[in-house]
Amino acid sequence: MGLNDKYNKLVFLCLSLLLFHNNLKNVDALACNWGTQASHPMPPNIVVKLLRDNGFNKVKLFEADPGALRALGKSGIQVMVGIPNDLLASMASTVTNAELWVRQNVSQYISKYGTDIRYVAVGNEPFLKNYKDRFVKSTYPALQNVQAALVKAGLGRQVKVTVPLNADVYESGDGLPSSGDFRSDIKTLMVSIVRFLADSVSPITFNIYPFLSLNADPNFPREYAFFPGGGGAKPVVDGSISYTNVFDANFDTLVSALEKNGFDAEKVEIIVGEVGWPTDGDANANTALAQRFNQGLLNRIVRGQGTPRRKTAPEVYVFSLVDEDAKSIDPGKFERHWGIFSYDGAVKYPLSLGNGRQLVPAKGVRYQAREWCVLSPQAASGNAWTSSSDYACQLADCTSLGPGSSCAGLDSAANASYAFNIYFQKMDHRRGSCVFDNLGVVTKVDPSRGSCKFPIEIDTSKRDETLRPRKNSGAGEGKWRTVVTAAMAVVWAVIN
Repeated sequence: MGLNDKYNKLVFLCLSLLLFHNNLKNVDALACNWGTQASHPMPPNIVVKLLRDNGFNKVKLFEADPGALRALGKSGIQVMVGIPNDLLASMASTVTNAELWVRQNVSQYISKYGTDIRYVAVGNEPFLKNYKDRFVKSTYPALQNVQAALVKAGLGRQVKVTVPLNADVYESGDGLPSSGDFRSDIKTLMVSIVRFLADSVSPITFNIYPFLSLNADPNFPREYAFFPGGGGAKPVVDGSISYTNVFDANFDTLVSALEKNGFDAEKVEIIVGEVGWPTDGDANANTALAQRFNQGLLNRIVRGQGTPRRKTAPEVYVFSLVDEDAKSIDPGKFERHWGIFSYDGAVKYPLSLGNGRQLVPAKGVRYQAREWCVLSPQAASGNAWTSSSDYACQLADCTSLGPGSSCAGLDSAANASYAFNIYFQKMDHRRGSCVFDNLGVVTKVDPSRGSCKFPIEIDTSKRDETLRPRKNSGAGEGKWRTVVTAAMAVVWAVIN
C-alpha cells in the first residue's frame, strides 16, 4: 500500500472516529435538575453515583449546596450552580459581594475538589408575574456583577453566567408561535439581558412546563401536552408549520421573540433549564402520564431534535432527579413529586435512556427501622383522630392524600394512619412521635395499599464514604476512552 493510500485511510478513519464520538456525546449528554429540599435527602455521594449510573453527565443545582458540590468533584459531571433569588439584591448592590460568592461557591470547589462547574445560574425565574416585580431591578445588575467576578477570578472562559427564566417572559397575542415577543413590561430588560449573555458567549435559559399548561386550563387539548407518536393531537397551524405539541410551540414562541428583537435564534445558545412531569398530588400527575411525557422528551434528546423554527437542539435539563418533600406546594401538591426517581432513588417507572440503557435505582441507601405508625384498631371506629392527623400533616408531607393522588382511595381511618406514619418517619421514629393522644401504634406490618405506599424514611444519621466518585469516571468517558484505545490500535495497523 502506498503512502498516499495510507494517509487517505488514516484521514478517513479519524473523521469517522470524530463523527462516532459526536454521536456518543449526543446519546450520552443527559442533564437533569438535582433539588435538595428534602427532610431526609440521600447522601450526596449516592446521588452522584445514581447520576453516573444512569448516564447523566450534566446537573443543575438550585443553590451552592456544599455536600453536593463536594461529591460532584472529579465525577465527570458538568455542573450549573444557582444563586437563589433572595441573594440577588446583595449580588446587585456591589461587585464585591459577587466576588465573595464566586470565591466561596465556585473557585473553591473547582480548585479544591475538582468540581466541573460550567454555569452560574443567577436567580431562578425572577420575573414571574407572581413576584410582582420584586426582582426586576436586581437581576440584571446581579448578572453583570457575577460575570465580572468570574472574570476577575480567572474563570471567565470556563464558567458562564445565565438566568433561568419562566416561559411567561414571552407571549403571543393570538396564540401562534410566529407572533411571539417578550412580555411588554420587561421587553427592554429582556433584550438587554439576552444581548449581554450573547456578548459574554453565555446561554439564555428558559423553563417550559407542558404539565402546567394542561393543568391550568380545563379546555387545554390533552394530547397537545405530549410529544407526537401515537397521541393524535390536532395540529396548531401557523403559516406553513403544523405544531403537534405545546413544547415545540412554546419554544418557537421564544424563537420569534428573539428574532423580532434582532437576534439570530440559531446563533443564540438556548438551554431548557426545566421540563418534566410530576407523578402525584393531582389528577394529571401520575406515573403513566409522566412516563409517556418523559420518554417522549428523552427520545428527542437522544436524537438531538430541534423544533420547526430552530433546527439546533437545545440543551435540556429534565426536571427532576428525585422527589423533594420539603418544597413549597405552590402552585400545587404535585410540586413535591417531579422526580423520575422516588425520594430514596427507587425507579418510579421504566425509561429508556438511549443506546439500550434503562433507568437503574440508587445503591447503598440506608433506611430507618422497618416500622410504621398507624391508627390503633381500637381508635379506628370513631373519628377522634381528626385533629391529630391534621397536626401531623401540618408538619409532614401529606401531598399523596386527597383527590387525584396515589392515596385517594383510602378511607378516613387509613388517611389518619398515613398522616401518623409520615410524621413518625419525619421524626426519625423518635420516642413519643407515634402517640397522638394514645391513638397511634407502631407496627412492623407494611400498611401500604395498592398505589398508596406508606414510606420508610432514609436514615440520615450515617454517611457512606465508600461511594465517593472515582477520579475521571464520567458517564461517557469510559466508553470514549475505550473507543480511542481501539481506534489507536487500528490507526497503528493502517500506518504500518
